[in-house]
Amino acid sequence: MASPSAPLTLERLTELVGAGDVDTVIVAFTDMQGRLVGKRVSARLFLDDVAQHGAECCNYLLAVDVEMNTVAGYSMSSWEHGYGDMAMIPDFTTLRLAPWLPGTAMITADLEWLDGAPVVASPRQILKAQLERLKERGLEAFVGTELEFIVFENSFREAWAKGYRELTPASDYNIDYALLASTRMEPLLRDIRNAMDGAGMYCEGVKGECNLGQQEIAFRYASALTTCDNHSIYKNGAKEIADAHGKSLTFMAKFNEREGNSCHIHISLRSTEGAPVFAAEVDPDEGPSKHHGMSKLFRHFLAGQVAALRELTLFSAPNINSYKRYVDGSFAPTAVAWGFDNRTCALRVVGHGLGMRVENRVPGGDVNQYLAVAALIAAGLHGIENELELEDAFVGNAYEGDSPRVPTTLRDAAALFAESVIAREAFGDEVVEHYLNNARIELAAYDAAVTDWERVRGFERL
Repeated sequence: MASPSAPLTLERLTELVGAGDVDTVIVAFTDMQGRLVGKRVSARLFLDDVAQHGAECCNYLLAVDVEMNTVAGYSMSSWEHGYGDMAMIPDFTTLRLAPWLPGTAMITADLEWLDGAPVVASPRQILKAQLERLKERGLEAFVGTELEFIVFENSFREAWAKGYRELTPASDYNIDYALLASTRMEPLLRDIRNAMDGAGMYCEGVKGECNLGQQEIAFRYASALTTCDNHSIYKNGAKEIADAHGKSLTFMAKFNEREGNSCHIHISLRSTEGAPVFAAEVDPDEGPSKHHGMSKLFRHFLAGQVAALRELTLFSAPNINSYKRYVDGSFAPTAVAWGFDNRTCALRVVGHGLGMRVENRVPGGDVNQYLAVAALIAAGLHGIENELELEDAFVGNAYEGDSPRVPTTLRDAAALFAESVIAREAFGDEVVEHYLNNARIELAAYDAAVTDWERVRGFERL
């Protein structure tokens, strides 16, 4: 297994290409749906040309639905505009080997128009804009994303041919933290872990989860942009490795009526000099229902999360299926509340010192992590800039409390996002309208679909 390789220097890549160890470079970015897209180029062309100038791709890649259909309503890309090009500009801090693909390196790109202007609606650019806002305040964000997935014994092509029905999960019962049944999946899981380590990530470990065949592979936190870049590579690579094993896996937020796939996101801030800014000296007279050990900045940041969560949910739950996770008593959040180490709340405060952070439990495995993290930062900055006061921590079962509720449908979340002053001030009208159009497209497709549920209930009995 290759040693960790991110960033791989251009000089080292040149050596590997000269030795015949690398012959292909993937130039990629994350699209609206959270998928890794781009192109494979010969390593020689990459060194001779793409490294200096980038590579072109059609701008429709940020203006299609999940099935890659061109759809109306996007100002940046349409038949009227001729579906021209945008440029993928390599970010050399992300150059790495892809050990699960023979002879392959890969690099994450930023998107620019051909005149050099940034493509502001691209997910990575949306996050970078929020990181710049933090930087202006002398702050930097650190993030960890916790992706869950379900493994099936069927290959991806078999699953497609079966219409994703009657698939065989890789375990037969709840294996949360269990080792015995998870061992059956260990050849696949070990390959994923080692491959991601070889791609420069810091894999912490793996644990079984509650649904049949469900697992979570965890990676050490890093700067927000690094974590989000790694997230896309891991998610794509895990599917490719599963495919090589003749298996499949899904990150769907809710594959069936059992437990869904979450993507809890942990975020903390530090000063640009590396000092912790979320923790404060503990007052021994404060009880657990107070703001125990939390700095004033953290309290404002968290108050912003509470205030903006509902109206920014679209960036954490972007699909119809995302909202099927939000079931009382399911470990998926339904209450807009925060608590100390309380998994019934949407916002869970954990850790101390440099490790003090908030975990947002709203996103599912289908999340576009760039957008979700951008929303967390925008909400936090809203709280900081307006010096919002933080309510007391929720104590007890938030599922049974009277806190405001997480939106329960994509339609509701889109309506809240459309009216959100916070979203428009943080992201700009162009970004807001772009992602509202994406929601409208998904809603129209869903409203037009006739489902198996309807046929079972209505074919004979109605």
